[in-house]
Amino acid sequence: MKQSVTVQIAGLRYALKTDEDDRWVKQVAAYVDERMRELQKRGRPDTQAAAVLAALQIAEELFRERRNGRELRKRIREKSQSLLDCLTREARV
Repeated sequence: MKQSVTVQIAGLRYALKTDEDDRWVKQVAAYVDERMRELQKRGRPDTQAAAVLAALQIAEELFRERRNGRELRKRIREKSQSLLDCLTREARV
């Protein structure tokens, strides 16, 4: 069931409708707010520019984590196959 969660990002309040836990939504919003504040401290006082740069940085993190996840799953499959091959060879002996 959707609930309304109010968060604050870059000094603006947003009422969000979500199925997620309100603590989770607030944690995500706080992360975005923190990223925007960091950019604004570094000379990006324009809220829109800070929002776009924060979105790009967060998207880059997401893509990196997805890539790392794919690589980890690949290594796990390879190791699992290697272990299975080893066990199969030992069972024949």
